[in-house]
Amino acid sequence: MAYPTIALIEGLRKAAAGLVNGNYYAWGHHGACNCGHLLQATTTLTKEEIVTYAHTGTGEWTELAQETCSVSDAPINLLLKKLQDLGLTPTDIHNLEYLEDREILNRLPGGFKWLKRNVREHVVLYFETMANMLEERLLNSIEVNYSALLPQSAMIVFSEQE
Repeated sequence: MAYPTIALIEGLRKAAAGLVNGNYYAWGHHGACNCGHLLQATTTLTKEEIVTYAHTGTGEWTELAQETCSVSDAPINLLLKKLQDLGLTPTDIHNLEYLEDREILNRLPGGFKWLKRNVREHVVLYFETMANMLEERLLNSIEVNYSALLPQSAMIVFSEQE
């Protein structure tokens, strides 16, 4: 599962909002598909720029994510690095493109159901559910040391009185 980061959570929500507001969507278009929308929401890249970079590799996002080379300067690696910097693994990229992560599908409002990868409303639902799940994980991972926040003089010490 993706590492929960604020940038990823905000990006998923921004991409979902863009889709709700009518941004161009086409699953077969590298710049306007599921991963393409997430990249648009988290970078300054346009769908046209994403397509240009994506076409330096071969295949769909799922294949591109599996074939990444850490020493190459190929532009597709720039896009994959941006997705991975958000907290996604190659498996997450595949699941995002095909809407297949069972943990996210299990958390859908109303319970588990299969979603179609190329249906705008399903992508929005998946993105929003994933963002909510990651936000919950991020909040649950925060530990606060309250004693470190308060100066010693402000701390109240209780003792048993007889």
